[in-house]
Amino acid sequence: MRKTFFITTAIDYTNSPPHIGHAYEKVLADVIARYHRLKGDKVFFLTGVDQHGQKVQQSAAKAGIPPAEFVREITQKFVDLWKKLDVKYDEWAETTSDRHKKVVQGILQRLFDAGQIYKDKQAGYYSVRQEQFLTDKERGPDGEFGPEWGQVEFREEENYYFRLSQHKDWLLSYIDNRKDAVIPDFRQIELRNAVEKLSGDLCISRPKSRLDWGIELPFDKEFVTYVWFDALTNYISFAGYDPSLSTISSQPSTFRDRWPALQIIGKDILVPAHGIYWLIMLHAIGFPDDQIPQLLVHGWWNLGGAKMSKSAGNIIDPFVLADKHGAEALRYYLMSDIAMGKDADFSEERLVDRYNSDLANSLGNLLNRTLSMANKYGAGQLRTTAIRLNEESKQIPVGKSIHVMSSGEPTSLPSNSKELGLRDLIEKVPQIYVPAMSCFLVSLGLILPEEISEHCNRLVEKTAPWKLAKDAAQIHRLHAIVYHLAESLRIIAILISPVLPRAAHGIFDQLNWKMELSGQEERFSLAAAEWGILPDGHAVEKPVPLFPRIEGA
Repeated sequence: MRKTFFITTAIDYTNSPPHIGHAYEKVLADVIARYHRLKGDKVFFLTGVDQHGQKVQQSAAKAGIPPAEFVREITQKFVDLWKKLDVKYDEWAETTSDRHKKVVQGILQRLFDAGQIYKDKQAGYYSVRQEQFLTDKERGPDGEFGPEWGQVEFREEENYYFRLSQHKDWLLSYIDNRKDAVIPDFRQIELRNAVEKLSGDLCISRPKSRLDWGIELPFDKEFVTYVWFDALTNYISFAGYDPSLSTISSQPSTFRDRWPALQIIGKDILVPAHGIYWLIMLHAIGFPDDQIPQLLVHGWWNLGGAKMSKSAGNIIDPFVLADKHGAEALRYYLMSDIAMGKDADFSEERLVDRYNSDLANSLGNLLNRTLSMANKYGAGQLRTTAIRLNEESKQIPVGKSIHVMSSGEPTSLPSNSKELGLRDLIEKVPQIYVPAMSCFLVSLGLILPEEISEHCNRLVEKTAPWKLAKDAAQIHRLHAIVYHLAESLRIIAILISPVLPRAAHGIFDQLNWKMELSGQEERFSLAAAEWGILPDGHAVEKPVPLFPRIEGA
């Protein structure tokens, strides 16, 4: 049984700097990893970069620098972005590392020895841009290859092939028997349809005469392995897999404790790379069905309905957005404004609107007014005595009391969590928040903390604590309401911590709560998202704006 929740993302290709799609995928993975740590799970989060390939070799040559230097510069941009966006990974994969090379060559040698890899000659039309041979299926209605393939030329070349088609029936059976092999389910249907059409084997090499920036085949030094047995293998090479050991049970305990993984990928690399090539590769080297990774497939961020691409010139730079609006604003927008598995249209205006509405006006306002009232009316201390007295009272039924303020204005003034409607919301954590986050539906998971925040702000307007402060007979109720607001903020901080880790720490800091763990992820625990943990007499800090409004964006 897996002892560690292992989450990994597609590694990013170092032929160009990161864009908003990269940011979304890594933040999503980070949120899922943080959620599992919040639950108390041990987590291993792997991400990294794919550094080999003909495009990299060509780009480096164009820049007049060695490929190693070229990928080092772009790799650093990815590292810097994940730091800026607070993406906390446990292992960093670089496909140029000796550790990775050893695993790739070990797997290739095993498959070659088993007759799963053979040499053959291929002649046909070759896409220089996509680095692949084309078939008649890629021709358009006019019989020509479309512009998406770039320069197309006729080539005759010897290469090595992996017997992919030999495993077609196994893959169909696996997909039929495991209903959650791919999430969401419509992507699994899409994958199955693609497997049905599978024919032919997979070219997995390139001759060094035209590509030497890659991992050399262990059985033929005149060739390097192409992307499939290089980039895809990172998911196990950096998790501790030993290619010299043929069974999962014989693998090192570090690998067995982590594997199988949840792999987060974009919809464009499900078919054929991850859904067909990768799963068959694992099956071919002896991974049983229950050790095949689960694929979580996300959609694209489009711009004006069109896919972002460097060639189209519509790439959104996440560095610019994070510098302009803050990393937390960008994380919140990316997680709250897209449904898992679907595409969404990116809008900077929408980012600002969501931030101002949900965070500045609602949560930030709640934090500011709660701590202001605690300091103004309670000398910075929270009081629970009035709540206990009210809940223990048998003279007046809970929720039925009508109080008359000194102004003569009758108003209902509940003071326990049930009457205030807060306990009902908090009790929804296991029914709403946990299932949503466990199913990777982060935008749905954010709804509950948003509802609690909005409810608390309405509560302030309804109970008017500033009026209660004028009536000595209602001071205990004023203290009770302030306590409930502060306790709600504590729970909100826990629930938003996977998405907004810095803001969650900011709330706990201002609540003066668990200060010994300030800045550490262990500060937050889902088990603590229950009512009534802040003690009587607890002192809070004075408010500091946590979500200043974004003006004039």
